[in-house]
Amino acid sequence: MSSRAKQVLTALRQYLILPKLMRLSISAPKDRTVAWDRYWAGITRTGARSDVLWDSGTDHELLGYGDVLRRHFDPGLPVVDVGCGHGAFSRALTAYSPKVLGVDVSAHAVARAHDESAGVDGVSYLARDMTEPGAGASLVESTDANAFVRGVLHVLAPADQAALMENLRQIVGARGTVFLAETNFQGNPVEYVAHLGASLRSIPAPLELAIRKLPMPGRFGPEELARVMPKGRWTLVEDGAATIETNPLMDAAGNSRIPGYFAVLKPKNSDAGR
Repeated sequence: MSSRAKQVLTALRQYLILPKLMRLSISAPKDRTVAWDRYWAGITRTGARSDVLWDSGTDHELLGYGDVLRRHFDPGLPVVDVGCGHGAFSRALTAYSPKVLGVDVSAHAVARAHDESAGVDGVSYLARDMTEPGAGASLVESTDANAFVRGVLHVLAPADQAALMENLRQIVGARGTVFLAETNFQGNPVEYVAHLGASLRSIPAPLELAIRKLPMPGRFGPEELARVMPKGRWTLVEDGAATIETNPLMDAAGNSRIPGYFAVLKPKNSDAGR
């Protein structure tokens, strides 16, 4: 069989899973806040053997961002971890700031983050929808902050992406910096789940749970950022390719790593302050 024929056969096998994906996803709540809160309410394990799709159980991914964060984050400012989930990144970000605030739309995620952060100094959590108007105001009292956003924008609709960007302006004020890292898989949803190990025979449990409970994600790269980042309000300081690490239970062949995109943004003028 020629290599071209093998490629066609592989593609056909991937698309045979489409009806199954549709059946699984039909019960996912349409309301984003409800979906995320129900998802986190049902999570029983994080870290090793985690139920969570994007939980690698290590700080390896964050360490890969370390040089960028040290170049651009003012260590004297607090860090706001937007979309903190169970707080794994929030806890690790205490290496870059003495004060970290994790924020998530899900109250159940925040409650779990509180529990898992017992004994960790300098980290706290708050349940808040960061796409609501004014949600970025007064998060860290009157102090400007750095903002860390990992894996949030690619699961939002364009209008909510733009709303989040406005709230990030409120968070960073005049002195803070935004670091974002997002999934930027160049393929359709069927190819994406196949990359993560889904087949007609089986779907890894963390992936199946996400399909059942959550809205379908998209991708977020340079083009998507350009659409939601008004040039008159932000300066793109640095960007490039990233690797988003997901649950290692996805497979044994390294496909738990997803092509991603990172960017560092600074407010363009002083009207970013609160």
